[in-house]
Amino acid sequence: MKRTNLMLSLAVVAAMSVSSCKTEGSKDSTKEKVEVKTEIAYTDATFGVRGNCGMCKKTIEKAATSVEGVANANWDKAKKKIDVSFDGSKANIDAIHQAIANSGYDTDKLSGSEDAYNNLPKCCQYDHSMEMNLTEEVKEDNHSNH
Repeated sequence: MKRTNLMLSLAVVAAMSVSSCKTEGSKDSTKEKVEVKTEIAYTDATFGVRGNCGMCKKTIEKAATSVEGVANANWDKAKKKIDVSFDGSKANIDAIHQAIANSGYDTDKLSGSEDAYNNLPKCCQYDHSMEMNLTEEVKEDNHSNH
Protein backbone atom coordinates (compact mmCIF):
# COMPACT_ATOMS: atom_id res chain seq x y z
CA MET A 1 0.00 0.00 0.00
CA LYS A 2 1.28 3.44 -0.76
CA ARG A 3 0.51 6.63 1.08
CA THR A 4 -0.49 9.97 -0.37
CA ASN A 5 -0.78 13.25 1.46
CA LEU A 6 -3.68 15.62 1.27
CA MET A 7 -3.41 19.10 2.68
CA LEU A 8 -6.60 20.56 4.02
CA SER A 9 -6.75 24.26 4.71
CA LEU A 10 -9.23 25.52 7.21
CA ALA A 11 -9.81 29.21 7.72
CA VAL A 12 -10.59 30.21 11.25
CA VAL A 13 -11.76 33.70 11.98
CA ALA A 14 -11.17 34.98 15.48
CA ALA A 15 -12.71 38.21 16.63
CA MET A 16 -10.75 40.05 19.25
CA SER A 17 -12.31 42.88 21.16
CA VAL A 18 -10.13 45.49 22.73
CA SER A 19 -11.62 48.01 25.11
CA SER A 20 -10.35 51.53 24.99
CA CYS A 21 -10.45 53.97 27.87
CA LYS A 22 -13.09 53.29 30.47
CA THR A 23 -14.28 56.85 30.20
CA GLU A 24 -14.95 56.68 26.47
CA GLY A 25 -17.02 53.47 26.68
CA SER A 26 -16.36 52.52 23.03
CA LYS A 27 -14.95 49.26 21.77
CA ASP A 28 -12.44 48.72 19.00
CA SER A 29 -12.87 45.40 17.20
CA THR A 30 -10.31 43.82 14.94
CA LYS A 31 -10.62 40.60 13.01
CA GLU A 32 -7.74 38.32 12.35
CA LYS A 33 -7.65 35.49 9.80
CA VAL A 34 -5.68 32.43 10.90
CA GLU A 35 -4.95 29.59 8.48
CA VAL A 36 -4.66 26.11 9.98
CA LYS A 37 -3.30 23.25 7.87
CA THR A 38 -3.99 19.64 8.71
CA GLU A 39 -2.19 16.87 6.90
CA ILE A 40 -4.10 13.63 6.36
CA ALA A 41 -2.22 10.65 5.02
CA TYR A 42 -4.46 8.48 2.86
CA THR A 43 -3.68 4.85 2.21
CA ASP A 44 -4.28 3.52 -1.29
CA ALA A 45 -5.10 -0.16 -1.77
CA THR A 46 -6.16 -2.38 -4.66
CA PHE A 47 -7.80 -5.77 -4.35
CA GLY A 48 -10.00 -8.15 -6.30
CA VAL A 49 -13.81 -8.04 -6.23
CA ARG A 50 -16.05 -10.26 -8.36
CA GLY A 51 -18.91 -8.66 -10.27
CA ASN A 52 -20.46 -8.33 -13.72
CA CYS A 53 -21.94 -4.98 -14.63
CA GLY A 54 -22.52 -1.30 -13.99
CA MET A 55 -25.06 -2.08 -11.29
CA CYS A 56 -22.39 -4.18 -9.56
CA LYS A 57 -19.99 -1.23 -9.81
CA LYS A 58 -22.46 1.07 -8.11
CA THR A 59 -23.18 -1.40 -5.27
CA ILE A 60 -19.51 -2.32 -4.69
CA GLU A 61 -18.36 1.29 -4.62
CA LYS A 62 -21.25 2.31 -2.35
CA ALA A 63 -20.38 -0.52 0.07
CA ALA A 64 -16.72 0.53 0.16
CA THR A 65 -17.44 4.23 0.68
CA SER A 66 -19.95 3.41 3.44
CA VAL A 67 -16.97 2.62 5.67
CA GLU A 68 -16.07 5.71 7.69
CA GLY A 69 -12.75 7.10 6.50
CA VAL A 70 -12.97 5.83 2.91
CA ALA A 71 -12.47 8.82 0.64
CA ASN A 72 -12.68 7.16 -2.75
CA ALA A 73 -13.51 3.80 -4.34
CA ASN A 74 -13.37 2.83 -8.01
CA TRP A 75 -14.24 -0.71 -9.16
CA ASP A 76 -12.92 -1.78 -12.57
CA LYS A 77 -15.44 -4.12 -14.21
CA ALA A 78 -13.00 -5.56 -16.76
CA LYS A 79 -10.19 -6.23 -14.31
CA LYS A 80 -12.47 -7.25 -11.39
CA LYS A 81 -10.57 -5.06 -8.95
CA ILE A 82 -11.21 -2.04 -6.78
CA ASP A 83 -8.94 0.87 -5.95
CA VAL A 84 -9.68 2.49 -2.60
CA SER A 85 -8.22 5.45 -0.78
CA PHE A 86 -8.85 5.74 2.94
CA ASP A 87 -7.77 7.47 6.14
CA GLY A 88 -5.93 4.74 8.05
CA SER A 89 -6.76 6.39 11.39
CA LYS A 90 -10.49 5.82 10.75
CA ALA A 91 -10.70 2.77 8.46
CA ASN A 92 -8.78 -0.39 7.70
CA ILE A 93 -8.62 -2.71 4.73
CA ASP A 94 -10.42 -5.53 6.56
CA ALA A 95 -13.45 -3.31 7.25
CA ILE A 96 -13.63 -2.43 3.54
CA HIS A 97 -13.45 -6.11 2.52
CA GLN A 98 -16.21 -6.88 5.06
CA ALA A 99 -18.52 -4.10 3.82
CA ILE A 100 -18.19 -5.33 0.23
CA ALA A 101 -18.74 -8.97 1.26
CA ASN A 102 -21.81 -7.91 3.27
CA SER A 103 -23.25 -6.41 0.07
CA GLY A 104 -23.00 -9.83 -1.63
CA TYR A 105 -19.71 -9.62 -3.51
CA ASP A 106 -16.64 -11.84 -3.12
CA THR A 107 -13.32 -10.11 -2.49
CA ASP A 108 -9.95 -11.78 -2.67
CA LYS A 109 -10.10 -12.11 1.15
CA LEU A 110 -13.77 -12.81 1.91
CA SER A 111 -16.73 -14.58 0.33
CA GLY A 112 -19.82 -12.47 -0.15
CA SER A 113 -22.88 -12.92 2.04
CA GLU A 114 -25.04 -15.65 0.45
CA ASP A 115 -28.28 -13.89 1.47
CA ALA A 116 -27.11 -10.61 -0.04
CA TYR A 117 -25.85 -12.43 -3.18
CA ASN A 118 -29.24 -14.14 -3.64
CA ASN A 119 -30.95 -10.74 -3.43
CA LEU A 120 -28.76 -9.20 -6.14
CA PRO A 121 -30.40 -8.65 -9.54
CA LYS A 122 -29.86 -11.63 -11.88
CA CYS A 123 -27.35 -9.69 -13.99
CA CYS A 124 -25.24 -9.12 -10.87
CA GLN A 125 -25.12 -12.77 -9.79
CA TYR A 126 -21.55 -13.44 -10.90
CA ASP A 127 -19.68 -16.71 -11.35
CA HIS A 128 -17.98 -17.49 -8.01
CA SER A 129 -14.98 -18.95 -9.83
CA MET A 130 -14.23 -15.92 -12.03
CA GLU A 131 -10.73 -14.50 -11.91
CA MET A 132 -10.31 -11.16 -10.17
CA ASN A 133 -7.69 -8.47 -9.69
CA LEU A 134 -6.50 -8.95 -13.23
CA THR A 135 -3.52 -6.90 -14.33
CA GLU A 136 -4.06 -6.97 -18.09
CA GLU A 137 -6.99 -5.64 -20.11
CA VAL A 138 -9.75 -8.18 -20.54
CA LYS A 139 -12.22 -8.45 -23.41
CA GLU A 140 -15.72 -7.33 -22.51
CA ASP A 141 -18.17 -10.12 -21.74
CA ASN A 142 -21.93 -10.55 -22.35
CA HIS A 143 -22.77 -8.24 -19.43
CA SER A 144 -21.27 -5.11 -21.01
CA ASN A 145 -24.67 -3.48 -21.60
CA HIS A 146 -25.63 -3.28 -17.90
